[in-house]
Amino acid sequence: MLVVVAFFLIGTASAQNPFITNQFTADPTARVFGDKVYVYPSHDIPCGPGRGRIGWFCMEDYHVFSSNNLTDWTDHGVIVTQNKVPWVKPDSYSMWAPDCIYRNGKYYFYFPTTPKDTTNVKGFTIGVAVADKPTGPFVPQPLPIKNVRGIDPNVFIDKDGQAYLYWSQGDIFGAKLKENMLELASEPKTLGELPTKGLKEGPYVFERNGTYYLTYPHVANKTERLEYATSTSPLGPFKVQGVIMDESSTGCWTNHHSLLEFKNQWYLFYHHNDLSPNFDKNRSVRIDSLSFAPDGSIRKVKPTLRGVGLTDAKQKIQLDRYSRLSASGASVAFLDTANKFQGWKTVLANNQAWVQYNGVAFGKQTLKTATMRVAAPSGGTVQVRVDGATGPVLVQVVVPKGDQWQEIKAPLTTVKPGTHTLVVSAKTNTPVEIDWVKFE
Repeated sequence: MLVVVAFFLIGTASAQNPFITNQFTADPTARVFGDKVYVYPSHDIPCGPGRGRIGWFCMEDYHVFSSNNLTDWTDHGVIVTQNKVPWVKPDSYSMWAPDCIYRNGKYYFYFPTTPKDTTNVKGFTIGVAVADKPTGPFVPQPLPIKNVRGIDPNVFIDKDGQAYLYWSQGDIFGAKLKENMLELASEPKTLGELPTKGLKEGPYVFERNGTYYLTYPHVANKTERLEYATSTSPLGPFKVQGVIMDESSTGCWTNHHSLLEFKNQWYLFYHHNDLSPNFDKNRSVRIDSLSFAPDGSIRKVKPTLRGVGLTDAKQKIQLDRYSRLSASGASVAFLDTANKFQGWKTVLANNQAWVQYNGVAFGKQTLKTATMRVAAPSGGTVQVRVDGATGPVLVQVVVPKGDQWQEIKAPLTTVKPGTHTLVVSAKTNTPVEIDWVKFE
């Protein structure tokens, strides 16, 4: 039922990794259109009898999400679905990693999937749907792009107006696109300067200061890591430069990404299997900050749970998306292991346990109370400090005994306007579980 509800849900989410938690998502392509960021991910769903291949990736449609601050995200619902595309094999559940680009007043959405004509066409082909707005409605073209076989389409428009299409099929390929964005203008070229061993896929190309960056997932060992190569031309030759993100520490086999600059800061969008830790074919999209060294090299990105963006103090602050936590005594667990979409809780086991949450915006208003959703079977006390473990105490919450969640309100001391770090700690030696805290 949760999966069915997720298909139709149009709502909001907050940017703490993963930043989409009402459904499984992967392969996020992020684009700036106007004053907003739009994310076009693929949409993982659990397979079942008559629905995809058990134990494999299962995808039947695409959603689009938008945000003007990278903190509050809106799900605009389904924009393309498999059985409403004329050339797609019905019920093939293979709507893999997409992209979207703007040109000449139109938005072009590129997506790979299995065609009906599997006799003459082996494997995946790539199609296009066109819209007047970044959220659609998107109208699929009657046929896929001719002479393109593969997955993971990526489109780049150079400063001279020439558009390029990139995709993968064991190797990574590129070609020029015609002005109509629907046909190739050159023969496909293999970008053969990349590593010869190990799967390469998911290309994403961008230009910065005259350098063309080709970024891609690569199985150099057992699972994918994100790498990049550079060139003075959109079609190479490219020179491999290094790693953007290491392999997943939990063994998630895939990673797929995009990079963009928004309000003078660069970001890396990627995915992990946070909401499905025991099955890495149901993934969730993340975002972290990215930076360049003076020589133009990309500094390696370390994945975080905190994500990016400020959190309004008046919102529910999910402490489990911490910035730091104590070496022992603090842990994160699912609120409900039967429904992981409900998210996580922070567990403070004893009076040595603490968790730090960076970037809470208190604004200029006078906030007077804190409300904490908390549970402590044996009772306990929780203290919140601002600006470090030795900073002033903002609020102390006394939690009565009880196995059920309680929302407890307590008065605040004075807090200065602006952005602060919160440090939340247990002051008693009894376990305390915290879902969220907010200020009013």
